Amino acid sequence: MLPGQLAASSFGAYPEEARRIATSNLELLRKLPLGFLPLLLRELIVYDWKFPAERNEIDGQLTYLKSLGAADLGKAMAPFSQLRLTAALEKLDWINAPAIFAEQLTAHLWSTHQIDGFRAAAVAHIEHSSAVSREAPLPTHRLGIAIIGHGVQDNTYRLFRKLQPKGMYFTQVRAPDGVAALVDAVGRRAATHPAPYAHWHIDGTAAPVATPKHVTRVAYADLAGPRSVLQGRMQAIYEASVFDPEAFRTKMAQLQPGDVGLRAGDGVLTRFQLSLLTEGSGTQVFATTFVQWAAREALRRAQPLTVLARFGPRQRENPMNVLLAEAQGGAELDAQGSLIDADMGAYYTWLNQQRLPGADRAAFFAWFESHGEAVAIGPEFRAGGRSDGPAELQELVAKLA
Repeated sequence: MLPGQLAASSFGAYPEEARRIATSNLELLRKLPLGFLPLLLRELIVYDWKFPAERNEIDGQLTYLKSLGAADLGKAMAPFSQLRLTAALEKLDWINAPAIFAEQLTAHLWSTHQIDGFRAAAVAHIEHSSAVSREAPLPTHRLGIAIIGHGVQDNTYRLFRKLQPKGMYFTQVRAPDGVAALVDAVGRRAATHPAPYAHWHIDGTAAPVATPKHVTRVAYADLAGPRSVLQGRMQAIYEASVFDPEAFRTKMAQLQPGDVGLRAGDGVLTRFQLSLLTEGSGTQVFATTFVQWAAREALRRAQPLTVLARFGPRQRENPMNVLLAEAQGGAELDAQGSLIDADMGAYYTWLNQQRLPGADRAAFFAWFESHGEAVAIGPEFRAGGRSDGPAELQELVAKLA
């Protein structure tokens, strides 16, 4: 089937909201080339499980495309219309399996040396559609918090080397109950500015603290069951006589929440958790990787006002079959190595926050748990500064929040 042959019945298998949007934009979809439309459908088919920020982006793309006259639409889609595709791609079920089409399209574009032109066209399209979309002003500035070093007693590694030039470095932070104080700060922001998925508590420790109301919780320990199921599936595939990485990736992408024991409830959050475990590399076995990836994806997709990422110790590096046997018990933890991982993870979390609108007003706080070291980044703190005098954690956070 080609785009011009689309009918309302073509989207009968789509979830409710995605089907409504597709059928209401049927006339537009029929005009889009095969080199572009399945990529739009890849996002639209999971519209029901998208965060509000992601839905706004899809709505904005459709609004932009519908605003173009016939000549302008043809000009905008020309780079995609001119792609040399194969009959095999046209025969794929790109309506109901657009993600698989996108994978095979990417491989085809690479093999035929068309990928550079495609990427340039895609970037130009996003720039044009974003330019006509008006972003609502943020109700408050963004705040990121990274807690690292859970369980570490003595440390000789120099922390926060990447973050120190961005803010004020403190060496004597007093924080008798610092984790609770930081979580409470997130809770207060959530109570003041309540909105779906606007405030996050991401935790990689074995026993996460309670999450305040109006705060979205994602915890490595909470997903022990689904991770165990997934580890078992992965181990069976890795130990098969023939290992096909592409087939493995496709199988992971086709998993549904129930396949790994994720309970029904908040469909958006459940799908997000599944994506963390099936799309991330190492998120199934390394707590530090899980927290870093979860923070990255939450910032990229939900664009929240607040993110608290608490890193916990991960397994020690071992052969894959040992790592995947975590559920059998006896996993050896590497606290010092995890601290180094988390230090870099904190920096990456700040970088990802800086990619969002309002970066010039954003604040960030990174703290070595149960120790005196911390970095505060924000308008109230001098970049590259250092303080060796006593400082109260709650006072520092109050200036950032």
